[in-house]
Formats: sequence, structure tokens, C-alpha cells
Amino acid sequence: MQGALYYFGYGLSYTTFSYSDLKISPLKPSIVDNVTVSVDVQNTGMSAGDEVVQLYTRDLVSSVTTYEKNLRGFERIHLRPGERKTVAFTLTPADLSLWDRNMRFVVEPGVFRVMVGSSSEDIRLMGDFESVAQIKPKRRS
Repeated sequence: MQGALYYFGYGLSYTTFSYSDLKISPLKPSIVDNVTVSVDVQNTGMSAGDEVVQLYTRDLVSSVTTYEKNLRGFERIHLRPGERKTVAFTLTPADLSLWDRNMRFVVEPGVFRVMVGSSSEDIRLMGDFESVAQIKPKRRS
């Protein structure tokens, strides 16, 4: 059996783009925090062009089977030759949630991988962060 003829995000351009400086903040969010992911994209070719920057996630230690890549955001940008732009995405707890064995939509503590690229098959940068269980404050007696 052959793979997909055209993968998600497939497209042609008259220029090239480079991706750099992946930032994930915070690296240890609680399960109720937002996570910001940013990346710099530069037009390294000789022509102006558009690039669709795509953000994917994967839950590496989930209690149930999950997908290898979940599209969580995308942004189309136009860059002149040599121009660089920072693209930022916000991951909310809902973006990291899954249906657990008890059919509850929850964020499980554990390691999540973020993948940024120009398509589902052209991932340029990857990084991990660890969602930790929220610590409840102790009650004063």
C-alpha cells in the first residue's frame, strides 16, 4: 500500500523558508494553564511568497491511544525575500485534552510534544513540555 499522494498542507512555492528559534512557555504548565509556542520564519529565497505555518501536538504519555499529530493551529504569512516574522500560537487546556477511559474530557499530566512546520510531513522544529497536576492549596485550620 502506498502513502498519501498529497499530504495535509502540501503546496508549492516559488521561494524557500527557514524555521528557527522555537520557544515554548511555560515548560512546566499546570493542567489549567495556557502554553505559548512561537517560532521565527524567514524567507530565504529570491521571491516574495506565502507560507502556512502549522502547529501540531502529541500527548506522549496518555492513558489512552491518541493520534501521532493533532493540528492545533496554523497561520498564513506573506514574506518578502530575506524578511523574518515571529509566529505565535496559544495552546489552551482544551487543545491538550482527551477523552479518558471514563469518557471525561481532561488534560492528563505528562509530556506533550509540539511540532511546527510547513505541512504534516514537513516538520521543521520540535520541542516538549510537561503538563503537571495542579497543586491545590492546603486548607488552613
